[in-house]
Amino acid sequence: MNAMGATGAPEVVTVGLGERSYHILIGSGLIERAGAEIAARLPGVRAAIVTDGNVAAAWLPALTDSLSKAGIETVAITLPPGEKTKSFDHLEQVVDGVLGARLERRDAVIALGGGVIGDLTGFAAGIVRRGMNFVQVPTSLLAQVDSSVGGKTGINTPRGKNLVGVFMQPKLVIADTGTLDTLSAREFRAGYAEVAKYGLIDRPDFFAWLEANWQEVFSGGPARTRAIAVSCQAKADVVARDEFETGDRALLNLGHTFGHALEAATAYDSARLVHGEGVAIGMALAHRFSARMNLASPDDAERVERHLRDVGLPWRMSDIPGELPGAERLLEYISQDKKVSRGALTFILTRGIGQSFIAKDVPASEVLAFLRENHPG
Repeated sequence: MNAMGATGAPEVVTVGLGERSYHILIGSGLIERAGAEIAARLPGVRAAIVTDGNVAAAWLPALTDSLSKAGIETVAITLPPGEKTKSFDHLEQVVDGVLGARLERRDAVIALGGGVIGDLTGFAAGIVRRGMNFVQVPTSLLAQVDSSVGGKTGINTPRGKNLVGVFMQPKLVIADTGTLDTLSAREFRAGYAEVAKYGLIDRPDFFAWLEANWQEVFSGGPARTRAIAVSCQAKADVVARDEFETGDRALLNLGHTFGHALEAATAYDSARLVHGEGVAIGMALAHRFSARMNLASPDDAERVERHLRDVGLPWRMSDIPGELPGAERLLEYISQDKKVSRGALTFILTRGIGQSFIAKDVPASEVLAFLRENHPG
């Protein structure tokens, strides 16, 4: 990771995967130079840009113009915004759009948007013509620090989140921090949950820095760029060690097992809960459950809850509007999650701030009792 220089050059984080290594470019105004960056790495390509209606209004003209100036012909495929877009129907729409544009295997599919668009587009790029070039242009904080990095793609089904997908590494990630200025406060906060996650996994000094500097991260400037770069580096380091999540890449799922269950329980209704909010509650629950299991101090759980509360994130199940299914149904959602192996419950738990670990064979009875204790009903 290099430092931002006086020339305004972007920060560069490298995801080291041998011949498939790629760069994450982080900085303001990068969409304007996206065409040049893509053309330099993928000369002669044509491209399909997949986006949603909200992002298209704000950023599609600038990206299309940048690609055009670099000699890259494009077609745009615009989808509805929201988590429900991660579906078989919209996957088919993207696949058909790419094929209808007569794009070839050597051409590119570009995701312009948040995590939903990135996950769906990456899946499509991985299966059309058995794999095309894929480029991420993430426009949300959550996508910039998490979902655009590492190659995990997928869609949701009624049985759970991200249960169908492929590993598909991008050729390049262009994280234009200027796009974050158009996010709603709620969207930015939701993305921040993933930033805090990296501190809680194995970077206690970063979490302490966030506690002291979160307001500057929210307001923008150097602190925001630093938080994004550290988060990307943290994820890049894990992905380079364990690309296909056979080992410690699972640590990146801190908070996600509880969070995904809550998302499924709310039927992916973004009015009630968005992904980052589910992760925030999930991280608080993971630390509280760790304390219940006598693995960590309750003081650490309270510290996590306090920070999430300070930044305005939900941190308990009762913060979700509307009624939730009972504890037994929530346990069923947890058991359906892809982090379950041969029926055994696997959680990312913690021995303290920045001391997360993979806990296998967690007793379902303990989880059920914990859910009952914390259920708002």
